[in-house]
Amino acid sequence: MKRELEDCLVLNTRMAARAVTRRYDRKLRPFGLTAAQFSILATIARKPDRSITEMARALAMDRTTLSRNLDLLETKGLIVRRGGETPNSRLCVLADAGASLIHSLMPEWRKAQAELRVLLDGETFDDLLTALKRLAAL
Repeated sequence: MKRELEDCLVLNTRMAARAVTRRYDRKLRPFGLTAAQFSILATIARKPDRSITEMARALAMDRTTLSRNLDLLETKGLIVRRGGETPNSRLCVLADAGASLIHSLMPEWRKAQAELRVLLDGETFDDLLTALKRLAAL
């Protein structure tokens, strides 16, 4: 049983996710962002004008957690929310400050990516990323 628990996918995935998040948090701290907030900004930058429901689905994040983070990003002036096609629908786009911040922090994000690629070996990194995307799509 001990060996089975050591090989537990959920335990090891959660531990790895926390380690990766800590690494990115350290890189993003000087910019006033967390890894989670960066993920949200990057999602908005890649595909603006998505509803909160669509963004939550894309990020595999609870709507409530996403809304809380969107409130913070809006307060910081990094995003703008506006009405959608239905009365209850809200869409998000990057504000100029958000786009500028993403542009400014990309070199640090790239460094973090490169460090992890080296730590995991380039080929292993690519295989892991492919596997993670496949799992996220379940």
